[in-house]
Amino acid sequence: MCSVREFRDFARPSITQLAARSTQQEKRTSMTAIAPDHVEDSLMARRYEEQIEPVNRLLDETQMLRPATSVSYVDPVHNIEEARIISLYSNIGVANESGFIDAGSQEASTRMLGMQWQLGLRPEFILPWNVSPWHTPGEANGKFTPPEITSGLKPLLRLLKAVPRASVLIAHGTEAHRLSEQLLKTQNPLLWRRGFKTYKVKSLDGRAFAGSPERQQAHLEEIYAAYADAMARTGLAAAK
Repeated sequence: MCSVREFRDFARPSITQLAARSTQQEKRTSMTAIAPDHVEDSLMARRYEEQIEPVNRLLDETQMLRPATSVSYVDPVHNIEEARIISLYSNIGVANESGFIDAGSQEASTRMLGMQWQLGLRPEFILPWNVSPWHTPGEANGKFTPPEITSGLKPLLRLLKAVPRASVLIAHGTEAHRLSEQLLKTQNPLLWRRGFKTYKVKSLDGRAFAGSPERQQAHLEEIYAAYADAMARTGLAAAK
């Protein structure tokens, strides 16, 4: 993996630049985290389109295991046949009202969009997923217990089987780190056949981004470096 120093030579967006670039990307692609209501409704109607249907059907089946809960879907801007990178989020907050998986708060989504814009990482090459697929409607999940984290392992393995070209997982936050460790411990043949690699990075919001601007910038650079390395590993060309 490239060092943070090497990554600075490649790209070093500031927090201000990040917000500006994400605004530009919002004009080019309909990402659900900050989309208007009519766009969200349109995307929800498209959640069973061919390029994403198997994953969202899997989520329907997962929800049926706990009928009192809800699940967040994967935005149809993603593509199971093209996705190389899984972004695993520690979804300890309330589910996004859009009904789709997101990076967390609006600020977190802005950071994620800015990273994608900076690296030239197109949405079809990345696929978001939550540590726990389930939400109690209207309530924050809160910090997950070890059994709750473990309950997300089977859905994650089912996801990987449905996304044949995914060979990298980037785990955001403590809960995601723990689930990624459990994933590797399964020694599932799928993992070694694909030369699967995991990265552990900070969450895109919460305490990781409550410090000084300099500290926030350092966290961003670490996250960008992980995605840049993941892109190189999976044969995706980063923007120059």
